[in-house]
Amino acid sequence: MTDLNEGVRLQKVLADAGIGSRRHCEELIKEGKVTVDGKVVAWFGAKVEPENVVIHVEGRRVETRAEMRYYMVNKPYDVVSTMAKEKGKKTLADIAVEVEVPERLFHVGRLDTDTEGLILLTNDGELAHRLTHPSYGVTKTYLAEIHGPIPRDLGRRLRAGINLDDGPAKADGFRIVEQSGKRILVEVVLHEGRTHIVRRLLKAAGHPVRQLARTEFGPVKLGRLKTGGVRTLTLREVGELYKAVGL
Repeated sequence: MTDLNEGVRLQKVLADAGIGSRRHCEELIKEGKVTVDGKVVAWFGAKVEPENVVIHVEGRRVETRAEMRYYMVNKPYDVVSTMAKEKGKKTLADIAVEVEVPERLFHVGRLDTDTEGLILLTNDGELAHRLTHPSYGVTKTYLAEIHGPIPRDLGRRLRAGINLDDGPAKADGFRIVEQSGKRILVEVVLHEGRTHIVRRLLKAAGHPVRQLARTEFGPVKLGRLKTGGVRTLTLREVGELYKAVGL
């Protein structure tokens, strides 16, 4: 049971976590929008030990453990998805060093060497596990360049499922983003992460992928982050990731 008489005042913890000014945090507490370990706390005198409690504000978890780190990377083509050094190959570890990320981190899931786009780095093992475990159904969104023309029922076929050599696979979503002659850019959404799954799925449907990039991981979007760039996730983004996996 949480002892609300020991530790740091709740409004200070929230302010230090970036929720807002202490006065704003006091208003959130007063309005019953803050929970500690699942229970609403609506009095200003409450104290908590930030490292040992789970706090939600308006239903979104607030990370209060000072050592936790969360980043996104826009992985370039031909970079290996590992935080280890590899002779003769550029890896995510090399990118992290270039932008002076000081912490020891691990990557959340993988991207093929010839696939670009969003990949997450963190030292939060529980969150990383849930984000990559298929039972939590966290979707990943990809942009794929394929060769046209494509049949009108391609999206229906992908959503219905296509048999691959290791079992059936299906897309959660599909749409045509852009078309220029026979060059077609499509968006594919999936929640599973089998090796080369997007490429294999489209190839089995008769449309091999020419270029591929991941643009979204659950609620987090790559946005305008440049290729090879790294940035810290916002408080809201971290909260949305927690929400997506029930933490």
